[in-house]
Amino acid sequence: MTVPQKKPSKPPTIRDVAARAGVSPMTVSRVLNACIRVSPKTKSAVERAIKEMHYIPNASAKALSGTDFRRIALLHSESMTSAYVGELLLGALQEASDQHVYLVMEHYVPGDTPQAVISQIAAAHVGGVVLPPPLCDWEELIEALLGEGLALVAIAPDRERDNVPRVYVDDRRAAYEMTSHLFALGHERIAFVNGHPAHRGSQRRLEGFKKAHADHLKALDDELIVPGDFSFKSGLEAGEKLLGSGSRPTAIFACNDDMAAAVLTVAHQQMISVPAQLTICGFDDTPLASSIWPTLTTVRQPIQQMSRSAVEILVQTMGAGERARQDYENNSVELSFQLVRRQTDSIPAYH
Repeated sequence: MTVPQKKPSKPPTIRDVAARAGVSPMTVSRVLNACIRVSPKTKSAVERAIKEMHYIPNASAKALSGTDFRRIALLHSESMTSAYVGELLLGALQEASDQHVYLVMEHYVPGDTPQAVISQIAAAHVGGVVLPPPLCDWEELIEALLGEGLALVAIAPDRERDNVPRVYVDDRRAAYEMTSHLFALGHERIAFVNGHPAHRGSQRRLEGFKKAHADHLKALDDELIVPGDFSFKSGLEAGEKLLGSGSRPTAIFACNDDMAAAVLTVAHQQMISVPAQLTICGFDDTPLASSIWPTLTTVRQPIQQMSRSAVEILVQTMGAGERARQDYENNSVELSFQLVRRQTDSIPAYH
């Protein structure tokens, strides 16, 4: 009688080791390649799992570190407008090409946990991530990504961090200067359409709007501050509310160009002449601002340049030695904004 032989078990894979250690396969690869971007605690857990499972790394596992060094991700969310994402992508693609790295676009799905994002990023085999708003202010996600040994750069975060470089413009100052410009034209009743509440930049711009009122000794009417979420639809709703009231403002400053364009649409529908009867201003200077009629006065935020700078810093950080990397991680780049006057601002009709 022939006794069936027991089929030998398969040798453990890098994913098996990752599961045992509670990390991603990418992190295991970094430990195998003595990468500096792994904390001592994580390194110890991986080495223990390797020993317990008698894991023998193969050539493809060893090659992963070389792959993830040449790949970076831009993580975006649904709360960003298509115009903003488009500008970010153009800048990131241009710089990625110049830096000879591969750019991967990863989409954050609302409701996902940091662990779900980690799994998504791990599957892309990237060595670094660019975090635009509002993900740049999600502390749990940032800590989780750093725990995986990933290099990070934040675009327009609310605050400076010691271990995450940032690229930004001064939103408060930009909103302050636009509001001051409207006061200089003679406007007294200026409305403000706020942005998405999850974006800290919305709050910073509102703070600049309010500070301009205080510094110019102008009364602030809270009823003229209306909510929005950066979308065209929310701009329509804000415009209908502000222009449908008995005492409408003479100027409306929207937190982005999409909402400003929507307010302009409402003004056209109500036969309100812009800028003769109403001044409308936006923020960002996306292509939309110069393609609508009349063309939009706005704050030019160099979105493409912010994205390019973020990719450049990210690649430098990923390729730096330990001491140099600490210098890059403490990097903070402030870019200039510009008030761009076009056809939608003027002195008020009664002036």
